[in-house]
Amino acid sequence: MPADPAPHGAHDWISIFLEAQAAELGAAGNTRLAYGRDLKDLAAWCSHRKLAFATLTRSEIESYMVHCEAEGLATATRARRLSAVKQLFRFAFEEGWRGDNPAIQIKGPGREARLPKTLDMVEIERLLAAARTTGRSAQDRARNTCLVELLYATGMRVSELVGLPVSGARGNPALLLVLGKGGKERMVPLSPPAQTALAEWLSVRDAAEDLASREKGTPSSRFLFPSRGKSGHLTRHRFYLLIKEIAIAGGVSPDKVTPHTLRHAFATHLLANGADLRSIQTLLGHADVSTTEIYTHVLDEHLSELVHTHHPLAREDRRDRDTPPRKVP
Repeated sequence: MPADPAPHGAHDWISIFLEAQAAELGAAGNTRLAYGRDLKDLAAWCSHRKLAFATLTRSEIESYMVHCEAEGLATATRARRLSAVKQLFRFAFEEGWRGDNPAIQIKGPGREARLPKTLDMVEIERLLAAARTTGRSAQDRARNTCLVELLYATGMRVSELVGLPVSGARGNPALLLVLGKGGKERMVPLSPPAQTALAEWLSVRDAAEDLASREKGTPSSRFLFPSRGKSGHLTRHRFYLLIKEIAIAGGVSPDKVTPHTLRHAFATHLLANGADLRSIQTLLGHADVSTTEIYTHVLDEHLSELVHTHHPLAREDRRDRDTPPRKVP
């Protein structure tokens, strides 16, 4: 069967590629948006130089990457852009749009080994306590408590949390079914406090949904955290702002707190208390255990800081005071 003819313009290449990512691979909306932005930047660079995707060479792609570096883009951003380019040209090769893949042997800049920010138990406890008192109404406070308890108890990604269906949360479950990246499902256990917060929120949520249905005739939402917005559920952006408000109320620096910080805290605290990497990998939904291994470095750094801060022999003033003067022969 002959291959489909290659699209004429760069924007058609990008559009068809993104549609395939959604249909065949189940790529998340945010992933497709990131691919789209990165590839449109390449398309603009090519247009300025009168180059076409159909004939772009390896050296020209490498020139584009040099251009990105000259623009001052961060290492992680350049690595992401090259990943998008590689995905596009692999797709083009598989579809028969090109007889070669010009990006296949190009090596990326590599990602900087930055350790994720995390929170200690005192900060977590302050956040959990603040969630119970943050909000304009009892309904808001019950929702906020449930959000923070679930996030810390499970290590879910924020998109997984806000998109939870209400059907999977009924019956006081000990486990929740989570739909992760690439449409992969996994089970995550709930701690007793998270189960309690979930049951309390369901009671408040269902009462509010029933009232809205009787007074306005609106159908009940299928989401655990419903919203009147387009998505039908609480958005990632709104929860990001909420967690900052909760941090301020709890006396925790808002610069340290994001939804992802609680995911990091979940993993780091599990590791510190004896959980093995494979179990943490499963709970986080990481495809590769090497991604999970970053938390061993976080823990090592934390323990090192703990020793240097609190060990009596590590303090400069103690060493100076306790070390006898050296005798001159």
